[in-house]
Amino acid sequence: MKSYVLRRFLLIFPTLIGITLLTFAITRVVPGGPVEQALMERQFAGTQQGVVSDRGGAREGLTEEDIAYLNHLYGFDRPLVLAYFDWLGRILVFDLGDSYRYNEPVADLILDRLPVSLYYGLVTTLLTYLISIPLGVLKAVKDKTWVDSSTSILIFTGYAVPAFVLGLLLAVYFGGRLEWFPLRGFTSDDFAEMSPLGQVWDVIYHSVLPLTCYLVGSFAAMTVLMKNSLLENLSADYVRTAFAKGLSPKRVIYGHALRNSLIPLAASFGNNISLVFTGSYLIETVFNIDGLGLLGYQAVTERDYPVVLGTLFLSSTLFLLGNILSDLSLAWVDPRIRFQDE
Repeated sequence: MKSYVLRRFLLIFPTLIGITLLTFAITRVVPGGPVEQALMERQFAGTQQGVVSDRGGAREGLTEEDIAYLNHLYGFDRPLVLAYFDWLGRILVFDLGDSYRYNEPVADLILDRLPVSLYYGLVTTLLTYLISIPLGVLKAVKDKTWVDSSTSILIFTGYAVPAFVLGLLLAVYFGGRLEWFPLRGFTSDDFAEMSPLGQVWDVIYHSVLPLTCYLVGSFAAMTVLMKNSLLENLSADYVRTAFAKGLSPKRVIYGHALRNSLIPLAASFGNNISLVFTGSYLIETVFNIDGLGLLGYQAVTERDYPVVLGTLFLSSTLFLLGNILSDLSLAWVDPRIRFQDE
């Protein structure tokens, strides 16, 4: 077991190198990079000041030295391999570089927004399991009854509607039309002046609509998965044997079938780690929540490559660690699974 986990940990490093190297290479060739944006800003400034001629157009006043300086400033004058290993060396000492847009260390930007994404991720994961497991068990026990049919309408509706589309609908109706909830933000403007209890209520008040969007997709999928897994186990031979011995249905379901039914849910548990820390950029964009998801989305659209690479490195690392955690969760839930040391 120990050697298996150690091998999985060692595989994280070459996988991360492959992911980051490919992304680093793409940032070098994709159009609209920071150099082009800096040139456009200078061109626009020159246009506003009237420094435009028929002969040079908007590029009047931009010399080769200016372009060379911008390439040197952003590190695009160095060979790809050397620039990548320079970035990788700084990553090893936890230096993610500086943001082109904010002129701040990327690590500070991530740490500033991490608590917001961590809050939504942890609450979403907790509520998903607290709702999905009991509801899935109820649907399996009440299979093909009115309870199963009525809850299926809600579940399949949630599964079919994308979270960001639901977010727009909720924001327009409950935030804009009825004005029951705030349209955007994580807290109110006067949050610092509130009492501790008032601050807790303010966070909950701002979280209702975003959490609904976070929950709707994952809750639906997990509930259906729980129901189908439990139904499969209830039809297994060992359950029929337990009933033949005279055990009560409650003891058979909760003492025998339920644990085996949790195996598929345990397989996906580790993969939720990346969501816990990095959030959803679509939902954060809709509700203007200043989390890691929105930071990564803005970095991509504005070609802020240090932030793109920093958030990618974080999310990839968490995803790979989550895969290991999923394997360990499977071994804990299913006693038949044992990772033997070679």
